[in-house]
Amino acid sequence: MSDGKNKVPAIEGWFEMDFDRPRLLGSRCKSCDSVFFPKESFYCRNPGCQGDEFEDVPLSSTGKLWSYTNNCYPPPAPYMAADPFEPYIVAAVELAEEKMVVLGQVVADAAIDDLEVGIDMELTLDTLFEDDDNEYVVWKWKPAAA
Repeated sequence: MSDGKNKVPAIEGWFEMDFDRPRLLGSRCKSCDSVFFPKESFYCRNPGCQGDEFEDVPLSSTGKLWSYTNNCYPPPAPYMAADPFEPYIVAAVELAEEKMVVLGQVVADAAIDDLEVGIDMELTLDTLFEDDDNEYVVWKWKPAAA
């Protein structure tokens, strides 16, 4: 990450900008206690619930690797990819407490050969892209420290 630039979330309100203890931000239905990510604010996504009141909740910052793949091709328009494009790994991680699966990129210094379904993963924050003034930060997954 570059020094002197403002670090701002690439997606406002989806995670805490705490580099020491990053957390995804979700919501819990006050009627059925179902937890959602990203946050819900209009209606409960649980088909058996008619709830429409939610509370914000921080989600687990650890989980088990549920699935993963390497992305070797840039996404099609209208999505923007780095130029030049560099392949990256995408992981689906089952959160430790909520037991929901959340997708995210894997940190660049992790190799696909380092990953195996079922290993412990932890959340971290990293730069997605930057411009002249800002670094735009997102959550990523990394293998948990041994």
